[in-house]
Amino acid sequence: MKAPEQKYDRLIKILQLASFAFMVAMLIACVVFIIANNISVRNIDAITSHIHGGTLTVSALIIAFTLIKSFALVFPPIILYFVAGVVLGNAPLAIAVNLIASALSLILPYFLGRFTGKEMLSTLENKFKAVKKLEDFTEENTWVVVFVLKVSGIIPSDLSSVIFGAMNIPFGKYFIASNLGLLALNVSWSLIGAKGDLANPLTYLYMLPIVICLVVSLPFILKARKRSRQKSDKAEK
Repeated sequence: MKAPEQKYDRLIKILQLASFAFMVAMLIACVVFIIANNISVRNIDAITSHIHGGTLTVSALIIAFTLIKSFALVFPPIILYFVAGVVLGNAPLAIAVNLIASALSLILPYFLGRFTGKEMLSTLENKFKAVKKLEDFTEENTWVVVFVLKVSGIIPSDLSSVIFGAMNIPFGKYFIASNLGLLALNVSWSLIGAKGDLANPLTYLYMLPIVICLVVSLPFILKARKRSRQKSDKAEK
C-alpha cells in the first residue's frame, strides 16, 4: 500500500501534467493563429476582429481556462488577465470577468489542499522547499501573508492556494485576502491588455496598482516579521 505522501505526489503530478498539456495545446493554437494572421506586439488589438461568438461566449471561455489553469499550480494568472483585456477590449468588463474567474479558481486548489490535509502539506514541503518556512510564518500573520503572496507572486497563486488549504487556514480569511491581493494584478494587466501599447513604455504605468499595494503592505510585512522573530526568540529561551 502506498504511503499518503506518495499518493498525493502522484496526484499533483497528474493534475500538473494534464493541465500543462492543455495549456501547451492552447499556446500552440495561439501561436499558429498569431502567425497566420500576421499579428505582432504593435497590432495585437487586431486579435479582436478574428474572435467570434459574442462577449458572453468569450467571457465563459476565459473563466473556463482560468479554472483549468488552477490545476497547473504554477501557471501565472496575469497571462489570462492580460488576454481577457485584449480579447474583450473593454477594461471594466475584463476586470469583472477576471474577478469572477479568479474567485472561482481560488476555491478548487484550496479545497484540494484542505481535504488532503497534512499528507498533502508534507508532499508540498518535499517538492517546494519554501513551504516549510511559510507554514511557520503564516500561523501568526494569516491576512498579511495571504495578501502579500497573492499580489507579489513570490509563490505561484494556485500553489499557494493548495498550501493554505492544507494548512487549514479559515476559508473566509483566505478567500477575502486572496481576492484583494489578486485584484491589483487583475486591474493592472486587464488595463494593459485593453488599453495598453506594449511597444510604449508608458503603458507599464498601468502597473502602479501593484506597486501601490506592495508599498502599502510593506509596514505590515515588517511588523509581521518582527512578531515572528519575537515568537521564535521566546521559544528558544
